Amino acid sequence: MAYIPLPTPAEMNSWDTQAITTFGIREEILMENASREALHVLLELTGSVTGKRVLAFMGSGNNGGDAAATARHLHNLGAEVLLLHTKPVRAYNKTSGYHFKLARTIGTPYALLTSKNASRLLSAEQPDIIIDGLLGTGLRGTLSSDKKSLIEHINRLGQKAFVFALDIPSGLNGTLGTVDPVAVRANATVTFEAAKCGLVMPEARQWIGDLYTRSIGIPTQVQDTHSASYYGMTDDVLRLRKPQSEAMHKGSAGKVLIIGGSKGLTGAPHLSALGAMRSGAGYATVASPALLTQEIKAGQSGILTLELGISNEWPIHVPEVLIQEIQNSDSLIIGPGMGRSKEAANFLRKLITRHRPPTVFDADALYHLAKDENLIQSLSDSDILTPHPGEMARLSRKTISEIQADRLTAATILNDTFNGVVVLKGAASCIAQQGRPTVISPFCTPTLAVAGSGDVLSGIIGTHLAQGVPVREAACLGVYEHGLAGEFLENDFPHRGNLPQEIAHALPKAIRKNLCSQPTT
Repeated sequence: MAYIPLPTPAEMNSWDTQAITTFGIREEILMENASREALHVLLELTGSVTGKRVLAFMGSGNNGGDAAATARHLHNLGAEVLLLHTKPVRAYNKTSGYHFKLARTIGTPYALLTSKNASRLLSAEQPDIIIDGLLGTGLRGTLSSDKKSLIEHINRLGQKAFVFALDIPSGLNGTLGTVDPVAVRANATVTFEAAKCGLVMPEARQWIGDLYTRSIGIPTQVQDTHSASYYGMTDDVLRLRKPQSEAMHKGSAGKVLIIGGSKGLTGAPHLSALGAMRSGAGYATVASPALLTQEIKAGQSGILTLELGISNEWPIHVPEVLIQEIQNSDSLIIGPGMGRSKEAANFLRKLITRHRPPTVFDADALYHLAKDENLIQSLSDSDILTPHPGEMARLSRKTISEIQADRLTAATILNDTFNGVVVLKGAASCIAQQGRPTVISPFCTPTLAVAGSGDVLSGIIGTHLAQGVPVREAACLGVYEHGLAGEFLENDFPHRGNLPQEIAHALPKAIRKNLCSQPTT
């Protein structure tokens, strides 16, 4: 399975509802399943709980019911449990009330936790384990002062205890992965049926600790008929690669044409060509203004070049030699180091209107597209845009802060005007296309945060397009392989310091390492 669902909290609630109303699975059973799975994970992480002091924090919603049921299991196993409920006993009804009553019936100690008695109750004795069932995905907006104070209490106790969050650390936004202003800082989080999309965002990682996803019995038919808006990549994405053949030759391995380069910006198309070659292209050719080709080649004999015009500026018209090269190519990459001159803008406009193979638009090409909205509308569904947050801000007429505040939504901003694929680069890159779920990369790798990294990525995507991988899958595959290379480099560069070309050079080894570690089917 190349992709796994990452529902929003609202979508997860819908799955629960469908399981209950359509299939007749009682909500009490789903909650019991969740608590049993939570218990199993906790025991794997902490060992025997006999005699250990456990504080279980129980909010008023279903997350609180999960905490009550988990506390009951721990009490049965001999842990010294105190279940701290934040609402009066009579306020708990329905499913949470059912499990709270069960916990009380078997003798689980409990106490009402209020803002007035919190300091006294929480200072009595240092716990070994803290169960967080305060808010779960039920957070709406900013935390109240009472909840903020309580979470701060938990985090202070958590400095000397194992903090275990149920479904999602309280205070964390389940969709965005953001915190306002504080969240429970967990050592581990167990999330039920599927990780909520906010849990895989880079901002969330410092709060969730190790993440465990456990099924609670939601029928697969529910997930199939109520698709999530977001999906995550798995190692099986690599199975999207075109299989190699012993009869393969350079002509059948994909011909990638990179159109880019300008005075002072010759490294970008060079890096794009390196990315294409290291990811398996048979040909990587850079077409650029004539006086720049040798500088772009930079002694790399495997990179082919095509001289355009007679100077270091883009020619007024698209030369016939380039038209022929486009027709002979399997994919294009337009923009790396192209520059922002009027000549470059004019050249890009004329390129876009020509018949061409699937194309990656990157870097300066995105600058020119942002300047002329009509250009984006002329693109096809076989085109890919690869903006970083600054470029996406320019394309969407927003600020970088607005883009970064909600990257999942930002990745889809262009859907109304563009039918192709958008790769919003950065930690946990997002791949979006109109009418399709957005795919989130699992990689948040500091080694990739270096100038030129995106040029390498464009080359990788260009290779997969050239080899016939469908457009959306080529983008996902390129992002995944790029992430693997960055992760591979962390062994030699644990504090960064790697060069962008080393990302390209790491690709074959990183991919091989990952493929060799996968079980054969």
